[in-house]
Amino acid sequence: MENIKFSHYSVMLRECIEALDIKPGGIYVDGTTGGGGHSYEIASRLSAGGRLICIDQDSDALAAASERLAPFADRITFVKNNFTNLESVLDNLGIDKIDGLLLDLGVSSYQLDTPERGFSYNSDAPLDMRMDKDAALSAYDVVNTYPENELRRILFDYGEESFAPKIAGAIVSARAQKPIETTFELTSIVKSVMPKKLLAVGHHPAKKTFQAIRIEVNSELSVIAPAINGAVERLREGGRIAIISFHSLEDRCVKGTYQKNAQGCTCPPDFPVCICGNKPKIKILTKKPLLPSKEELEVNHRSHSAKLRVAERV
Repeated sequence: MENIKFSHYSVMLRECIEALDIKPGGIYVDGTTGGGGHSYEIASRLSAGGRLICIDQDSDALAAASERLAPFADRITFVKNNFTNLESVLDNLGIDKIDGLLLDLGVSSYQLDTPERGFSYNSDAPLDMRMDKDAALSAYDVVNTYPENELRRILFDYGEESFAPKIAGAIVSARAQKPIETTFELTSIVKSVMPKKLLAVGHHPAKKTFQAIRIEVNSELSVIAPAINGAVERLREGGRIAIISFHSLEDRCVKGTYQKNAQGCTCPPDFPVCICGNKPKIKILTKKPLLPSKEELEVNHRSHSAKLRVAERV
């Protein structure tokens, strides 16, 4: 852990803490602990009878968080896992019900700012992008082994990249000569097929490509719905779930999964009585997502795309 510095800026911190409506003796889960900023505020509001479960798949994050959260060690349990496995984590800890779950779906500033993790197009490093450094699949594998049609699908679906066909073709052509090993090599390939006018303005030309590959490497979208569904089953009545997303694909998944859990009867409208027996499991507390304050945006540009959605168990 030497020389590892986690950013301590926690996105929408005040809004998240208010949304969770923390009970001092409750049991809470921070499913994306990161450097422990949100966890610190949750733990500081718990009494000796309360409990916080800190989950993260990044061992560096857990090491940093355990150091930061040392004052509350008596009420915290750290677990290296993916938040989608929430129910099995709780089973292993002998916990039946929880009072709240927080998920911050963004990549941590530490991961972006540590070149050797290979997340950023701004630093030259080996292609990696694994949130869990023990995971088998890396960005190198995706870029160098996926078929062209699969690369095209990922870039289009996960990056919403309109130049997906050209980028996928260029990647396949380049790797036929030699493996694509670094972030700058990939960035150069992306730039080579972009119109010059796009290179001069707006976002970095490789931003969407890097997002798409990172989502594929970490299965970021496929884990959201199972995590929400599992949390809903384990929430006590009145318990809250608060989720921060950072791009439209994540937000769409969170919103849709909330809506399914909030839905009651699914019988056709012309049925005289309900025969399906479906009851709403949650009520959605945010008709529209909460957004970062103007003050937050002034001090943390990485908050600009954040959206917070909150629901409560009924």
